[in-house]
Amino acid sequence: MYEERPPGDGFDGRVTCVWRQVSDADGTRLVVPDGCVDLIWGPSGAFVAGPDTGPMPVRVRAGDAFTGIRFKPGGVGDVFGVPAHALRDQRVPVADLGFSVSDGEFSVGRHVAMSGGRLASMRAAVVARLRATAPADAAAPAIAEALRTGRTVGEVAWTLGFSERQLLRRSLASFGYGPKVLQRVVRFQRALQLARAGVAPVEVAVVSGYADQAHLANEVKRLSGVTLAELRR
Repeated sequence: MYEERPPGDGFDGRVTCVWRQVSDADGTRLVVPDGCVDLIWGPSGAFVAGPDTGPMPVRVRAGDAFTGIRFKPGGVGDVFGVPAHALRDQRVPVADLGFSVSDGEFSVGRHVAMSGGRLASMRAAVVARLRATAPADAAAPAIAEALRTGRTVGEVAWTLGFSERQLLRRSLASFGYGPKVLQRVVRFQRALQLARAGVAPVEVAVVSGYADQAHLANEVKRLSGVTLAELRR
């Protein structure tokens, strides 16, 4: 079972959702790139999941519960004390980042209540760190949106008033990726959104900015390790 909820107040518009997942069976869950950074509390404690560049299989047991706070692409800033590229393709215990999240009096076996306990502690820790650190790069949403429209890196840099070197530096710090990889990730997410809405693959390819359906299929396989049809399911 997986559910998402709006983040609520206090996050300065930098968090896209809070979420909860409880595994109903032993198995492997596939995490695919979305440009986001998550603070997660799972069976082994609290950790940060950095921005991924490829598929991340996660082994779970029946009853394993995970609670998360998902930052928008480019929204994490200095919350965890390191630039986003230092977290790329990593799962880092919060203790290694000097980030404290207290379990308080929460204890309900492996099951996590969305409204209290761990989520409340995580929320309080994130809000406190947001107040104590510099804001995220204000240009990050514009960078992601310009790359999503299919413009070249040079065109995006020129439009936003950056040199390509400046765009690379800001993209790495904000998203954990250079602009070319970021473009692949946001395009992939757009394609996945359309496919799950029932749009035919050939139209998904055109609308998402792929050269053709074969290009779409190859990119989906490279970023997720499975086919678009499997992701839709």
